[in-house]
Amino acid sequence: MRFLVTLLMSGVALMGASLPSLAQDAVVTKAALTRVVIAPPQTDLARIIKAGLQKSYYGADPTSRAYAQAQKLYYFYGARGFEPLWLSTDQTGKVVFSPNAEKIIGVFKNAELEGLRPADYLSVDLDPAAAGTDPAKLAALETSFSQAAVKYAQDTYGGRIRPTDVSPLLVIKAKRIDEADMLTQLAATDDPAKLLLSLDPPHKEFGLLKAALAKFYEDDAVKTETITIPDGPTLKLGMKDDRVPALRERLSVPAPEIPEGAADAKVDTTYDKPLLEAVKAFQDSLGITADGVLGPATVAALNGATGVSKDDIVANMERWRWEPNDFGAFHVEVNIPEFTVWIMKDGAPVHSTRVVVGRPTNQTPLFSDEIENIVVNPYWNVPPSIATNEIKPHLIANPNYLSGQNMEMLSGSKVIDASAIDWTSTNINNYHIRQKPGGSNALGQIKFLFPNDLDIYLHDTPSKSLFARSYRAYSHGCVRVQNPMDFAGALLETNPNYTEDTLKGLFGDKEKWVSLKNHIPVHLMYFTLRADDDGTIRSYGDVYGHNKKLISLLNS
Repeated sequence: MRFLVTLLMSGVALMGASLPSLAQDAVVTKAALTRVVIAPPQTDLARIIKAGLQKSYYGADPTSRAYAQAQKLYYFYGARGFEPLWLSTDQTGKVVFSPNAEKIIGVFKNAELEGLRPADYLSVDLDPAAAGTDPAKLAALETSFSQAAVKYAQDTYGGRIRPTDVSPLLVIKAKRIDEADMLTQLAATDDPAKLLLSLDPPHKEFGLLKAALAKFYEDDAVKTETITIPDGPTLKLGMKDDRVPALRERLSVPAPEIPEGAADAKVDTTYDKPLLEAVKAFQDSLGITADGVLGPATVAALNGATGVSKDDIVANMERWRWEPNDFGAFHVEVNIPEFTVWIMKDGAPVHSTRVVVGRPTNQTPLFSDEIENIVVNPYWNVPPSIATNEIKPHLIANPNYLSGQNMEMLSGSKVIDASAIDWTSTNINNYHIRQKPGGSNALGQIKFLFPNDLDIYLHDTPSKSLFARSYRAYSHGCVRVQNPMDFAGALLETNPNYTEDTLKGLFGDKEKWVSLKNHIPVHLMYFTLRADDDGTIRSYGDVYGHNKKLISLLNS
C-alpha cells in the first residue's frame, strides 16, 4: 500500500505524518482531536466497499455500539484504501480467496469440533467463482467473509446464545470481542486459524469437554440406546415400582431368577438389596449422598449420565464461553446442579461443602461478583414476595405472629406494632420486616455478601436437615452453606487480619459487619457436566431446565 499509515487507538484509528494530497482526514474522538487518515479508493471494488461501509457508519445511531463498530471498520478499511482483505487474484487474473481466507475456511469446516456449526459461517454466497468479475458481487463477498470471520470469533469467544434467552435470571455479563480489532489482528497474522482457536475459554474443563466432543465424532458410528428412568415416587428398600426393570437395565443389575414352572410369572418390580447397592455405588461415584434411596436427584443424575450426548457436551461448552476468562487465583464457585460450593486456589479446591440452592420456582440466578463483607449475627430482611405471600396470611390469622418468629416491623427506621394494623386492607410492602439475630434466624449466625441487585448471597441456616438430601433445591434463591464457619475460615486466607476464631468471637445478639480488604470473586454457575483430569465426565441433573432450553436454542 502506497500510503504511510500508523495504527493508533487499539489498531483502528490512524494518523499520518507526511500525507499525499488525496488523503482525507477525520476526527475520531471529542476528548482529543486525532487525525484519521482515510486513503481514497483506487478501484471499482474498493469504491463499492467504501460505499457500503460508509452507509453502515453514517446510518447508525451515534450513541450505539453498532456505530462505534461501524466507525472502526470504516477506518480499518479506509487505511488500506478500501481494498479487500480476503480476495486476491491468481496468476491468470482470476479472483480467488487469499491464503489467509483459505486458512479461516479450514477453521469454519472444523467448527463442529469446537461445539459450533459450520453452516453458520460457510454460507453459500462465499464463492469467488460465483462472483466472477462483478464488482458489486465481489464487494458483497468481501463483506460477507468479514462478517463470517467476526461471527466465528464472537461465537467461540462469548458463545452463540445470549444467556438471558435461556432465562432472565442468567445475568452473566456478556463477553464481546471488538470486531474491528479482530479484523485488524486477522489481517496482520500469518496464522489466522491459530488466532481464532486461541479465543476458546482458557478453563481446563472446557478443554476436557472439547476433547470429549472430539471423541464423539471419532466414534460416531457407535450408537447406544438411551435408557431413561421416568420420574416417580421416592423408592426405598422393599418397595415395588414399575420403573424397577428399567433401573436394573440401566445399572446392569440382573433380575431375580424366575422359578421353574413359573413362566407366566410377572416381572419382579421389587426394589431389592442388589439394586439398592448398585444405586448406592452410582451415587457415591457422583459424590451425592450414597443412601441407596432413589429420589428425584438420583433419577435426574441417572438420566443425565445415560450416555452423555453431544448436545449435552456442546451446551456445557457454551456455558463455559459465557463465564469470565479469569476467575481469579483465589475464588469461590457454586455449581447449582451439584449443590456444592468450592473455594479454589490456583485452580485447585482448598475447601468444599454442600449447599442448598433455590427451588425451581425461586431459582438461584447465575452471575459473577465479589464477596466484600461477612456479616455475623445478621438480620434477615424479609423480601417483599415472602412478606406478601407467606407472612401476611399469618398476620391476618394471628396479629402477634411476628413476635413468635423473633421478627419486627419497621416503618422507615422506626419499629412499630404490627398487631395494631388491619392486614386485610393494608399493603404489607408499605413496611419493612426483618428477623432479629438469634438461633432461629433464617440466615443462621453468618452471611457472606456480594452486593447485587437481586439480593442474593451465601449464608448459614438453622435448618440443617436438608443438607443430608441428595436433591437440595429448597431455598427462596439464596445459597445456604452447610458448614459456614469452616467455609469462613478457608475464605479468609486472603484476608489474614481475620480468622474463623475472630468471627466466632463476634457471636451475640448484635449484628456485626466485617469488611474484607481483599474482595473475593464468586461465581454462581450451572454445569450439568463436570470433566475430571482423566477425561471422566460426571453428569448432574438439570435442576432448572436450563440445559434443555439451551440445547433447544443451539439446535434451532
